Amino acid sequence: MENRNGTPRAVVLAALLHLGIVAFLGFAIIPCTDYEKWAEALGVPAEWNPLKCPAPIQLPGQIIEATLVGPTGAPPPKHTAKPVPNTVPPPPAQPTPTPPDPEKPKVETLPPPPKTPALKDQEKVVDDAVQKAENAKQLQEEQQRQRQAELDAQQEAKKKEKQKVADDLLKQLEAAKSVTKQADSRQKQAEQQLKDLEKAKDDGRDDLPYAEKVQSGQNGKDDSKQALYIAAIQNAVTPNWLHPDNMPNAPCQVHITQIPGGQVLSAKADSSCPYDAAGRASIENAVLRAQPLPYAGFEDVFQRNLTFTFRPQ
Repeated sequence: MENRNGTPRAVVLAALLHLGIVAFLGFAIIPCTDYEKWAEALGVPAEWNPLKCPAPIQLPGQIIEATLVGPTGAPPPKHTAKPVPNTVPPPPAQPTPTPPDPEKPKVETLPPPPKTPALKDQEKVVDDAVQKAENAKQLQEEQQRQRQAELDAQQEAKKKEKQKVADDLLKQLEAAKSVTKQADSRQKQAEQQLKDLEKAKDDGRDDLPYAEKVQSGQNGKDDSKQALYIAAIQNAVTPNWLHPDNMPNAPCQVHITQIPGGQVLSAKADSSCPYDAAGRASIENAVLRAQPLPYAGFEDVFQRNLTFTFRPQ
């Protein structure tokens, strides 16, 4: 049960406490000079006054009107001139310019958000993007293939050019070898003919029929046209024969294939020929160099396939 007698007492005490706080705040905001005036008016001794205002510092000596330029207590200047008052009125005060109002930033109105496309449209956009990416990839691959093809073509062209240069050099070398070989062959042939001329003798005999040039024979009595034809071939082949070293003095059969006019198609030494490979080749080459073989005047005894017995002389 509440105590009704204690409630008024608490209210009174609370009111007194608030009045005391207000009075304290009022005394706190009153200047100290007012306290001194009231104390003097009431006749309260100065030592009883709890609030004392600090007195300004007053130095001893006469009051001198001067401009203080140094620390306090400096000796006065010998001659002081009173400053002349400035009669020029001060310039009128310039009114402080009012700063302009800051411009308010313009707020741009954003466009309304786009409408959400339908699901089919989104799928179409995705498909188009995928197709474009695939087309770009295919185009890039095609460009790479074309570039690689161009590089391969350039490499092939360079390779062909190098091969052509090498072939031309080889042809020139072969041509030079052929010319050199022909020159050597002609030189050997000329040397052989010179040797034959040095060894030539007048073998004319009274028992032989007259002929425009010396014809080889076997000291026989066969003066038929066929024998004369074989002797003419012997006389044509012998000057074109390059005598190898270590050749046996033995006859060698040669199979000749020719056409009318004396052009030789082939000349092959028989397997019974006692010469070695170099000797057989020398006889075959001599027949080829001697073409065209004698033909004029021997048309009736001409043989397309002729077996000729070559006798070294």
